[in-house]
Amino acid sequence: MALIYYADDEKEVRDIVTVFLRSDGNDVEAFPTGDLLLAAFLRAPCDLVLLDIMMPGTDGIGIMTRLREISKVPVILLTAKDTDSDCYTGITLGSDDYITKPFKPMLLSAKIHALLRRVQLENDGITRSNENDFSCGNLRYTWRQHACTVNSTVLTLTPTELRYITFLMGHFDEAVSRDTLLDKIWGMRCEVETRVVDETNRRLRKKLTAAGANVYVQTVWGYGFKLTKKAGAV
Repeated sequence: MALIYYADDEKEVRDIVTVFLRSDGNDVEAFPTGDLLLAAFLRAPCDLVLLDIMMPGTDGIGIMTRLREISKVPVILLTAKDTDSDCYTGITLGSDDYITKPFKPMLLSAKIHALLRRVQLENDGITRSNENDFSCGNLRYTWRQHACTVNSTVLTLTPTELRYITFLMGHFDEAVSRDTLLDKIWGMRCEVETRVVDETNRRLRKKLTAAGANVYVQTVWGYGFKLTKKAGAV
């Protein structure tokens, strides 16, 4: 059973989602504002956070920014506007997924299950079954720390970014399709989700460049992406 904190100022929506998620086997604490959710998180962290973007007080984006300063807890944003700016802002600041209102509770449940399943696999499966380190150029993954470094500098990555880059490292210099990435990293195959892939790539490219990595995420036009060495790298 997962402990989920959920903030939404629309009481009717909040009540419906809370009842549904509880019937799905989760322990849910719902809040009318993001500020109350953040206060609860500071007292006792949860397993996953659901945040409506448009709320009184500090909006969902602001709360997520605060959470990302102190935690890598999975975050799903709820947005009433299906616009590029909403999705772009949320993904840029480190949300693990988003869903546009109005939505079917079953879709939200599927996203939650997919995200929690990936986190569980990381904690209980991946690092324990693959007890080794591996490198691609000067980018290195260390299983004991479950972290990536470039020349001993630890990269500050969200859980999704870490899953993404290590998946590409496992397929170094191989082209991986968008559909495969959406399925393996986000657990979804939906055209709108391609923006999540693009933004994750943008963030990773920026972080790899800043750390002095000699590898980068290359676009394979019309297909997907691959992690490969920069020209002239040894």
